[in-house]
Amino acid sequence: MDIYLPIANMSVNALFIVALGGLVGVLSGLFGVGGGFLTTPLLIFYGIPPSVAVASATTQITGASVSGVMAHLKRGGVDLRMGLVMIAGGLVGSLAGALLFRLAQASGQIDTIIGLLYVALLGGIGALMLRDAMTALGWWKKGEEAKPRPRHHKLIAVLPIRWRFYASGLYISPLAPAALGFVAGILTVLLGIGGGFILVPAMIYLLGMAPRVVVGTSLVMILAVSAATTMIHALTTQAVDIVLAALLLIGGVVGAQYGARLTTRLKPDLLRFSLAAIILLVALRMAIGLTYRPDELFSIEYL
Repeated sequence: MDIYLPIANMSVNALFIVALGGLVGVLSGLFGVGGGFLTTPLLIFYGIPPSVAVASATTQITGASVSGVMAHLKRGGVDLRMGLVMIAGGLVGSLAGALLFRLAQASGQIDTIIGLLYVALLGGIGALMLRDAMTALGWWKKGEEAKPRPRHHKLIAVLPIRWRFYASGLYISPLAPAALGFVAGILTVLLGIGGGFILVPAMIYLLGMAPRVVVGTSLVMILAVSAATTMIHALTTQAVDIVLAALLLIGGVVGAQYGARLTTRLKPDLLRFSLAAIILLVALRMAIGLTYRPDELFSIEYL
């Protein structure tokens, strides 16, 4: 069943877009990521213009995150105080990201810039996550005995001002989670991603948050920032395709509920390994798309 997208100016298979939204929704509830790191590249691969894919994906992230947050709140898996601090940083970051997006549009190289950023970010983070997951599963042997790791990074410990985050079991400076939110806000606007695939590892390894509240807290921050980002894109870039976003939302809201249920049934290390493998595959496909040169640069189809 084909449907016309007014902003993208093309027809798409509605069932495929809904299924894509459902898949990303499962990832959102399962890993605590907005899913945009997968939605945006797949939309681009399908033929959606990159700027429209980025702007419309944030709307889907918002819907999937609402569903995921509700599921995690019921399980007591959200640190609301930590989430509010990260949201504050994320909103400021989204404004900075909007400025950078407009500058990239004005340069005429927005498509290439989006592709390069995806390859660099997904490739680097995916490789680190894969190695860490394989080490935890015993599939990767370290050369020397691992030293005990402090609860949070030493740079976090020297920051001024300290607050207690009871749900996370932390006593750290709010500047650290605010900075993480700022980075995620920029990435949400520039790449149409919730930033969860960066937030979740950073919250565990930098902040030292308790794993039981990481996923839910990440989704709270992603929900607020992606909603703000959608408004920013709608008002500044006018690249949000409401029809595309609605199709993605239909699948995303349902998929997030199933993903949240699976988190209690699957081994955490296997989840991290699976997420890392997905991230690396997407990065590889993006790299091929940037470097592959077809035999014929242009073709004419006679009807």
